[in-house]
Amino acid sequence: MKQILRRLAQAPMFTGTALLTLAIGIGANTAIFSVVEGVLLKPLPYEKSEELLSIRHAAPGIHIADLPNSPANYFTYREDNHVFEDIGLWRSDSMSITGLAEPQQVKALNVTAGILPLLRIQPVRGRNFSEQDDRAGSPETVMISYGYWQQRLGGDSNVIGGILIVDSTPRAIIGVLPQGFTIAETAPVLVVPMQFDRAKTSLGNFSFQSIARLKPGVTLAQAAADVRRMIPLSYTRFTAPGGGGTKMFEDARIVPHLLSLKDFVVGDIGGVLWVLMATIGIVLLIACANVANLLLVRAEGRQQELAIRTALGASQGRIAADLLLESVTLGALGGAIGVGLAELALRALVKMAPATLPRLAEISIDPTVLVFALVVSLASGVLFGLIPMFKYAGPRIADSMRQGRGLSQSRERHRARSILVIAQVALALVLLIGAGLMIRTFDALRHVEPGFTNPEQVQSVSISIPEAQVADPEAVLRMEEAIRQKIGQIPGVTAAAFGTSIPMDGNQSFDPIWVEGQPFLEGKLPPMRRYKNSSPGFFAATGNALVAGRDYTWTEVLKMAPTAIVSENLAKEIWGSATKAVGQRIRETPDAPWREVIGVAGDVRDDGVDNPAPKSIYWPVLARDFQGQKIRVRRSITYAIRSQRAGAQSFVNEIRQAVWSVNPNLPLEQVRTLADLYRKSMARTSFALVMLAMAGGMALLLGVIGIYGVISYSVSQRTREIGIRIALGAERTALLRMFVGHGLKLVGIGLAIGLVGAYAVTRGLSSMLFGVSAADPLTYIGVSLGLAMAAALASYIPSRRAANVEPMIALRSE
Repeated sequence: MKQILRRLAQAPMFTGTALLTLAIGIGANTAIFSVVEGVLLKPLPYEKSEELLSIRHAAPGIHIADLPNSPANYFTYREDNHVFEDIGLWRSDSMSITGLAEPQQVKALNVTAGILPLLRIQPVRGRNFSEQDDRAGSPETVMISYGYWQQRLGGDSNVIGGILIVDSTPRAIIGVLPQGFTIAETAPVLVVPMQFDRAKTSLGNFSFQSIARLKPGVTLAQAAADVRRMIPLSYTRFTAPGGGGTKMFEDARIVPHLLSLKDFVVGDIGGVLWVLMATIGIVLLIACANVANLLLVRAEGRQQELAIRTALGASQGRIAADLLLESVTLGALGGAIGVGLAELALRALVKMAPATLPRLAEISIDPTVLVFALVVSLASGVLFGLIPMFKYAGPRIADSMRQGRGLSQSRERHRARSILVIAQVALALVLLIGAGLMIRTFDALRHVEPGFTNPEQVQSVSISIPEAQVADPEAVLRMEEAIRQKIGQIPGVTAAAFGTSIPMDGNQSFDPIWVEGQPFLEGKLPPMRRYKNSSPGFFAATGNALVAGRDYTWTEVLKMAPTAIVSENLAKEIWGSATKAVGQRIRETPDAPWREVIGVAGDVRDDGVDNPAPKSIYWPVLARDFQGQKIRVRRSITYAIRSQRAGAQSFVNEIRQAVWSVNPNLPLEQVRTLADLYRKSMARTSFALVMLAMAGGMALLLGVIGIYGVISYSVSQRTREIGIRIALGAERTALLRMFVGHGLKLVGIGLAIGLVGAYAVTRGLSSMLFGVSAADPLTYIGVSLGLAMAAALASYIPSRRAANVEPMIALRSE
């Protein structure tokens, strides 16, 4: 081993180039594998997490592919199942804490009593919720996070039994959650019990997440069959909302759609990560091909040495082992450097915190990743070491003793290096086409009209007015409007309004509507539409133009006039055009008053620019007799504030003071710009684009280096031949064409193979593409031409040097 290290040290240029090439390839693979392992392969941080399920549904009768759980189904499943140890509901929330310095808005979870025990979560202090805590009318309790206990409450040992004012309601602290506790990527500060009243529960309200733990030995298929059996039972035990019949739920054809909890947490990012893993694997293959070429050159230079060792009695096996050990040593050293590069890359990744990447905190260089890096390093060393070993550790070594200085290099001696270059070009083309398709996708997404203008000028902040603080619904609206007026007085504000949701903020509120003149069969459920609420001026503030009709006025909102605004795509679907929709009437339930459509708003791609705009209804922020409520007001709202100052911290501070001037107990939450949400909607594509572009860039660089190396080496080995040709009258331009032609021939073969490979491989990118086909001819042609031009340049530089060789110097070169 010392002798090998000494030989490597004596060739610093070769060793440095090989190590850097390997470090890039192995480091990139290690970094991506650590992401794959942390996100996809590691079990969730719960005891026997493989037993945990997310209970979800589908409703093909109303075209809903993914439906959460409901209280009625929860009670039914808990009481009648044969497959679960327990089941619980949870829902993300946001709550205000007051009474401790300035008000604070924090993440919270509403849970049923069984959630924490079925996750096997034990508090570090105090106790879990009991069934009594979770009963309607019981004293209000709360569990707090470990971080909040330490940072805000100073780690007070007497915290249990203390009182916390949550949404203006005193709650007794009964427990402190363990450090790092999360549910499905949600890290709550507060956890409070649901306190459902079973006697008042009705069918519907599929808006709760659900977790169940399987009994030992039960499979996912068995659990799905049991849930399918129980769904009809809920129709016999609970009534439909408003006292209606259950036929609409039967017509929805609700069926189970169960997922492992890990699959629910990870979502659809798995496909992207495996594509990236395969992509970076190709980069490593190109790096190995490059190092193999370097080793071939090095082995050719050592032929005399190897032949002498053979003549002195060294066996072929000894020579082969020596060559292979040298390449494995290079692989191990390159892997060690690569792990360091991977660590730096992961730190940068965690700092960027991609919005679409779950389990970010669990990504690290752990023992599993280190074992992977070691295996990849050794395997790479063997892979790129086999070619020179077989080529130069055979019987032909002795032949090198008889080689004369005047012999030119034969084609056979160049064949191995040429094949490696062809492979590099083909693999690089596959990666570059993948990167090109993602660039085309990103460009297509950027040119999609999202349904709003100048998002960087729209600041959004959310507030929530608890019922314990302001009980009267009309007083709530007056307070919200007073805050809007205060915000409107801030210098630089050109428009301010509020609603339950701004574009692309993740609003998922769906309900049906009934249309006058289009009666449905008795009990049949109409198609689901997205529900929003908006104040006057909301569309101007968000930059969504009204295409027909008009906006709400404050007069009709305060008088609770029965009005509505619909999206353009909904208007066209029901009435044929936006103008025909104005004056029509709709309602949210069969027994609600008819509400006149007074305006039609432009379509908004709320689910991201790569998804179609949902058909939406914008109800007023205050309404009478709405969904069974005598007066309905929205207590949790988001302000849309248009200003050139959006995004500035000083501007947010002035908004906060404006809110507090009306109510000092209202903290701000979800402080962001509309541009932030717009960028987040493209985060998955951006992440894939950056990773593929980096892989493609590395592949291009390594490929070009490989081509340059082969042509340059060919020139150096044929210097004497070049001199003879020139001395005999060969034109220098002909020599230039010969060497460039040789390089382009290799590139052409590589491109042909790469095009076939790319056509097969890019099928896996189809789900990530938008507005472009996986076989997009423009991308294939453009990338191929670009790679060919880069290869031509890489061939031209050493070829030009060959054409300028002086004959007398060339004839004395051997």
